[in-house]
Amino acid sequence: MGRTRAFAEVDVVRAARGVFWNRGYEETSLPDLEAATGLNRSSIYHSFGSKRGLFDAAVESYLDDVVRPRLEPLRADEVDREALEVYLRGLRHAMVDEDTALAKNGCLLLNATGSSLGHEAGLAAVVTAYTTDLRDAVASGVAARRVDLAPEGRELVTTTCTGLVFAAMAIVRVDRLAAAALLDAALAAVLGPTR
Repeated sequence: MGRTRAFAEVDVVRAARGVFWNRGYEETSLPDLEAATGLNRSSIYHSFGSKRGLFDAAVESYLDDVVRPRLEPLRADEVDREALEVYLRGLRHAMVDEDTALAKNGCLLLNATGSSLGHEAGLAAVVTAYTTDLRDAVASGVAARRVDLAPEGRELVTTTCTGLVFAAMAIVRVDRLAAAALLDAALAAVLGPTR
C-alpha cells in the first residue's frame, strides 16, 4: 500500500503560485518552492513531476481562483447590462487600489509569455484559450450593454476593450496609473457617449 499524502495539494499549489507570480518562472528556484510549500525537492518531483509541472498546476490554480470567477457574470446565459462595467471597475480596483498580487505583479500568464516558456506549445495553448475566454466574455458584456451599436460597432468595442484589459495587465506592475488610464479608456468605450 502506498503512502498517503501528508499535505493538501491545493494549498501547495497556491503557495507555489504566489512564488511564481512574484518572482517569475525562471527566477523561481526549487529552494524557493521548498520554502513556500513546505515540501522537499523529492516530494515536489513525486507529486508534480518537475518544477514545470508545479508551474502548470499553479497556472490552473490562477485561472480557477483569479480569472474565471471574475468572468463568471459575463458568461451567464443572460448577461446583465451592467456586468462588463462591474468587471472593469472591479479589475481596476484590484489593480490600482488594492495591494494584490495582480497589482504588484501583473498577469501571471502574460508574464510567463515573456519567459523561456513563451515559445512552448503548452503555454501557448493555455494563453490562447485565456485570450479567447476573455474576448468572448467581453463580447457578451458589450452585447448586453451596447444594444445601440450595429454588430461591427460591438466588434470594435469588444476588440478595443479586450486589448486595453491586456495592456493594463501587462503594465500594472510598473505603472498603476497607466493601468488605471487604460481601464478607464475601456470603460469609456463600453459605456459609450454620455448624453
